Amino acid sequence: MTDQTGTIGSDGWQRLIAARAAYHRTAGAHYDEVLDQVAERAQKEDSIGKADIGALLLFKRLRADTPWARALMATADADVRRATAAATAAVRDTTLSLSDAARAGRAALVPIPGFIRGDALASTVLTAAAPHRMAVYDRRAHAGLSSLGIPLSNASGRYSRYIAALDHLLTHAPSPARAWTPRDLDIALYCLPPDTAST
Repeated sequence: MTDQTGTIGSDGWQRLIAARAAYHRTAGAHYDEVLDQVAERAQKEDSIGKADIGALLLFKRLRADTPWARALMATADADVRRATAAATAAVRDTTLSLSDAARAGRAALVPIPGFIRGDALASTVLTAAAPHRMAVYDRRAHAGLSSLGIPLSNASGRYSRYIAALDHLLTHAPSPARAWTPRDLDIALYCLPPDTAST
């Protein structure tokens, strides 16, 4: 499968707009508080530490009884912050395209246990670091892109290609989605009902 940063028609956008609205109705006003609080601290500290990664793990509803979580706990917070500071600087760098910033930010996280493979938690850390530029990646958002006819492979560099696809979609978005951030779009993709998918 070859990745494409395609455009979608008005039916696709209507599905996305409806899906994002459904998220806000069903998730409630408080679900994103953890992500928002970590983002506020990251804004002040220019890095993200182990405690906030733990909070983001809860936000993503991921398992913590794993070897990588044990290895993360055995890593000095200063070392974690050194890596997340580099990642934060990369994703906030407005001289880079969003996809290049995502690539650099994702690469900066690799030294942290648990961040070598997989983009779910790493993307959440990067989104907390730059909430108006980055987006959360997960399998459901990936499936949402596919349901819109935009393939995304699992090859190396997936997160930067994911951000490129979202950025391209938002460049061609109609009102009211024209004002969306990549995070708004990832929410919509996450909530797209699979049974209405048209490929």
